[in-house]
Amino acid sequence: MSAPNRRTSLLVLLIGVLVLFIDGYDLFVLGTVGPSLISDPHWHIAPSTIGTLGSLTALGMPIGAIATARLGDARGRRLPITLCLAWISLCMLVSGLAPDLGVFGLSRFLTGIGIGALSPLVTALVVDWAPPRRRTLFVGVALSGIALGGVVVACIGRAILPGVHFQTLFLVGIVPLLLVPLCWKAIPAHRPAYAAAPDTATPASASGAAVADGGWAALFAPGRRLAVVLFCLAALLGLVLVYGASTWLPTLMIKAGYDLSSALEFTIAFNGGAIVGTLVVAVFADRGHLKSAALGLFASAAVAMLVLTRHHGHGLILAMSALAGIGTLGTQNLINAWVGRYFGPELRGTALGFVIGIGRIGSILGPSYLTYVTTVSASPSAGFYAFVAPALLGALAVAFIPTRRAAARPSPEPAAGVPAEA
Repeated sequence: MSAPNRRTSLLVLLIGVLVLFIDGYDLFVLGTVGPSLISDPHWHIAPSTIGTLGSLTALGMPIGAIATARLGDARGRRLPITLCLAWISLCMLVSGLAPDLGVFGLSRFLTGIGIGALSPLVTALVVDWAPPRRRTLFVGVALSGIALGGVVVACIGRAILPGVHFQTLFLVGIVPLLLVPLCWKAIPAHRPAYAAAPDTATPASASGAAVADGGWAALFAPGRRLAVVLFCLAALLGLVLVYGASTWLPTLMIKAGYDLSSALEFTIAFNGGAIVGTLVVAVFADRGHLKSAALGLFASAAVAMLVLTRHHGHGLILAMSALAGIGTLGTQNLINAWVGRYFGPELRGTALGFVIGIGRIGSILGPSYLTYVTTVSASPSAGFYAFVAPALLGALAVAFIPTRRAAARPSPEPAAGVPAEA
């Protein structure tokens, strides 16, 4: 199999970072504006409503992820990615102009549909075009765009809130429209021939017809079922952590006695830790240590949240916030990369869409789970303790994901790959 074109690989990687930056901005914008939204005299928002809004956004995500899963494998990644970008921009514009809570909540749900589709589509695209020995690193770099978007929205929030209306941060979402023509021109309309096999072999027990034909049934062929179920469980628990933290972290910090400026500092540290940690761990994972890396990241999330239950010096709190970012966003990034590597191109987008789509149930549960815990408990530490259980259960799920057995690789697909889009 021929090596990838370096220029194309890097261009696809850049597109992946830019597109997922939009995903991250939207993921963390609600948590950033949460305190300002609660205190706004015209909206009359109770603290529990923040969790409801976060769950509304997350409710649309499984729909987007699963609905586009087969489309990317069957017709190419370019069309669905560009359509999702345009959809997200228009929905965020509605959020920025919404006159009341009802319209705002509806716009968050519709935005979630587009956001849910982007992550599996972009991950599959980057894996397709990444150098085979650097796939986890390339996916890690692309997915760091999510955390980068979180850093940027937190910095903007710290600079302008509460001096301007919170909806101003949603109006920035119109900017992704500028990326639509760039994506259409830069994203290849076909897969490269060298992407025809996963970098670990197809299980010998999977039938050749299932592998060749792809489709939903092939995901659950003998030799794959347990892996798919455990990947879904790990993704679900990881997204409980990600969305619980992204929606509630600033508010939890304020409840624990920190001012808004400090809380946003912690959000910046959280996302900065996720960026650096993902890249470092990806290099380790590309050397054959994906499972141990994922186990370590889930464990680091549990440790960080336990430390955050108590007041410490400013530096240590920032360090633990960074470790929490590595253990939540970093874990989810690694699981996405792992799924992309585990399956060949005929199933890659389908598997990512299914796993991330089912995992998005965790993004629905995460904000509401934290809302419930912080409502029933008066302790400012309760929210941090609530993160420990899903982190430990996630580590347990990862521990039982089967290692792939050696088997003959399928023959390379034609260079043309997926037919070009009209």
